[in-house]
Amino acid sequence: MSNLIEKWGLYETSFKGPKEGNPFLEVELTAVFKHKDSLVEVNGFYDGEGIYIVRFMPDIIGEWNFVTSCNIEALNGLTGSFKCVEPLSNNHGPVRVINQFHFEYTDGTPHYSFGTTCYAWIHQSMELQRKTLETLKTSPFNKIRMCVFPKHYDYNHNEPLLYPYEGSLERGFDFTKFNPEFFRHLERRILDLQELGIECDLILFHPYDRWGFSNMGKENDGLYLKYIVSRLAHFRNIWWSMANEYDLFIDYATRIQIKTMEDWERLAHIVQMNDPYQHLRSIHNCMKMYDYRRPWITHCSIQRTDVVKTSEYTNEWRDQYGKPVVIDECTYEGNINHGWGNITGQEMTRRFWEGVLRGGYVGHGETYVHPKDILWWSHGGELHGTSPSRIAFLRKIVESAPGAINPAKVPEGVFFNPYWDVTCGMVGEDYYIFYFSFNQPAFRNFNMPKENKYKVDILDTWDMTIKELEGTYSGQFRIDMPGKQYIAIRMIRVQ
Repeated sequence: MSNLIEKWGLYETSFKGPKEGNPFLEVELTAVFKHKDSLVEVNGFYDGEGIYIVRFMPDIIGEWNFVTSCNIEALNGLTGSFKCVEPLSNNHGPVRVINQFHFEYTDGTPHYSFGTTCYAWIHQSMELQRKTLETLKTSPFNKIRMCVFPKHYDYNHNEPLLYPYEGSLERGFDFTKFNPEFFRHLERRILDLQELGIECDLILFHPYDRWGFSNMGKENDGLYLKYIVSRLAHFRNIWWSMANEYDLFIDYATRIQIKTMEDWERLAHIVQMNDPYQHLRSIHNCMKMYDYRRPWITHCSIQRTDVVKTSEYTNEWRDQYGKPVVIDECTYEGNINHGWGNITGQEMTRRFWEGVLRGGYVGHGETYVHPKDILWWSHGGELHGTSPSRIAFLRKIVESAPGAINPAKVPEGVFFNPYWDVTCGMVGEDYYIFYFSFNQPAFRNFNMPKENKYKVDILDTWDMTIKELEGTYSGQFRIDMPGKQYIAIRMIRVQ
């Protein structure tokens, strides 16, 4: 590998070592990277065939050097160095929380999350995986939720191309011996996403399982987490999702929880302890919300718990948890038999607008019936719905705003809430968007600050058009509207 590594890029070096016994259990390899007064310790890992790898993601430009420590003499005290240089234009670093409720890349570039879900796409045929990447390349999505382990559920009955452990479904798996080929494949897909500018929201556990990966025992769970974090923490586009639907890890024969709340806290600590960069971390619910106030959680990763309402709760969740609200599952656009997978593209689009203008972030999914059961939500492939192009329109609106959008606050001293019947997002007093959802007013009276002047646009969020009105507006005024659903009014302060 080159001795010049861009900031937030991936440095990797490998060493020959023992392959007898079980190196995954018996060899403890670490390395300390040093730049002047900065010291970062990372875990090395075994990559099979007697190869041991050390990786690092530098965040300071200049010369770095390292030295290894190991309980095996052949791998102890090894040294190396490299030079960290300026990042390329498409490299903004890892995403972090900013201003309590929002995200930005480490270089200060805003990250407005527009995510999608493809749970098991890396477990499909190589042809389908390539098609998924082609689709993502032209999609509006900059984050994807995906599983490490294969999935067994309706429309998901195929065997994966590779297993993460040595063994087979028939013979069983050895949960102390990883399959490095599987993890190398996972890494290639994560890097493919990185090249597309897409964050990988990696789901570490899920309950939809027939292989035993959801119930490996405490020690093996811990071994797995340390191994995968040691391998993947050095990729700048990683987010950690401890689980998809954490509350469904149940032995249905005995009705006993396979993983308790104490288990999730312990497992999250393992991830946190082994990640030197402290990537974003969360956990996803089904029916019962996790306590997102827990210190290790950086943001809320929420599935709707109400059959009808979803994004409308964004304000409440912001107030309750005090962290960014990401509604990763607001139900899916599609037409399958399950209630969570048959809303219209219009309803999906509406939920995005509602969540975004309330200061949160909403995730997409698609579940249309397919003759070969290739549903985007799990398999990837192609998108067939009508919401992605409308989500792209919303993303352009959001990214053109002068800052992150927060829910409008009732002005001080005002007795009557002027936003009681409309969703309103704002950026200070410089920028407002009023969203009328499924309502269809023919006109609207507004009462804006008298000292400010605003340009007014009528946004058709479904037809994806912007009509700029002539002149400027301030104080009390009336805007004539199309009298149709899914209209928004944007007001931009004239400086």
